[in-house]
Amino acid sequence: MRKLASIQVISELAPILGADMIERAQVLGWYLVVPNDYYQVGDRVVYCEVDSLLPEQQEFEFLRKGYFRPAFVGLDGTVLQRAGYRIRTVRLRGQVSQGICFPLSILPSSLSLTVGQDVTEVLGIIKHDPPLPACLNGKAIGHVPHFIQKTDETRVQTLAHVVARYQGVSFRSTEKVDGSSCTIFAYEGETGICGRTLRFDPSDTSNTIVRLAREMALPDKLLEMSRESGTGWAVQGEVLGPGIQGNRYNLKEHTILAFNVLEIVNNISALVPTSEFFRRCNLLGISMVPFFDEFCLTQGLNDLVEMSRGPSVLNPNVPREGIVVRPVKPTQDPEIGRLTFKVINPDFLLKYGE
Repeated sequence: MRKLASIQVISELAPILGADMIERAQVLGWYLVVPNDYYQVGDRVVYCEVDSLLPEQQEFEFLRKGYFRPAFVGLDGTVLQRAGYRIRTVRLRGQVSQGICFPLSILPSSLSLTVGQDVTEVLGIIKHDPPLPACLNGKAIGHVPHFIQKTDETRVQTLAHVVARYQGVSFRSTEKVDGSSCTIFAYEGETGICGRTLRFDPSDTSNTIVRLAREMALPDKLLEMSRESGTGWAVQGEVLGPGIQGNRYNLKEHTILAFNVLEIVNNISALVPTSEFFRRCNLLGISMVPFFDEFCLTQGLNDLVEMSRGPSVLNPNVPREGIVVRPVKPTQDPEIGRLTFKVINPDFLLKYGE
């Protein structure tokens, strides 16, 4: 589970040109703006990542201007996401700031604190996660099955020590496209069509994911693969097009671009190697997210962030959201499990207020 708020250490402080009241702090691999002379290098702080939704409490009230987000309410009056203060990427006096930190005094005094400790629930913080657009909000029949790996990669800025372990290893990156994720699977004679967290009624073609999956015959093709191999198969992709995430690529119709193929054995799913991913996508007749050249990892965090910059392959008039980076040979890291991480393009975050 992603640590939206955790105990971390300020590793560096630096002045910001032309700014007397603020300075730049580094926490993990993130740079953020803090009040001048308020913290010292080595101080432990509560660090909240981008996309944290802080509750409406007095200690966070100073964020109301510019950060407050009203509650999302469904047509039946149900609160889909409570109101709060959304932490997002901003630029202050020319310095990009990603996240926010607070002194430890915002935590209960009875709490025993260690560096890296997750305090998300203690502070009542949740992830800012807008409801699905109407075209993806079909009839749900349950949640994504437990044997399907989640698609939310960790941001590289929290993984500096992990990246250091794999210097010299061959990696490959893909464009991280800005849509809504989906999973279609076949396992033990059963098929399913899912969004990011919910499994949908396969007969409800008002849902764009269901409609596309059925038009492409993905459940049937995966079921045939499963019968041939004796294992389960799943394809995960990003749904793009009109009405989804503002359709930033200006696409004329909906589509699915695959970014994962998983083989399922004994209720455990695993990524297939890149060559097998290409082969299976070809068999399924599904397009893939844009792939970039293979490279030997010699970069640090700042270099990887620079790699994330650039125009989208889907539409060169918009910045790409970022890249997803994985070793060419699927690898299980002893600390984080499946070795994969995302690098978000700061230009994208600033342009779209993310």
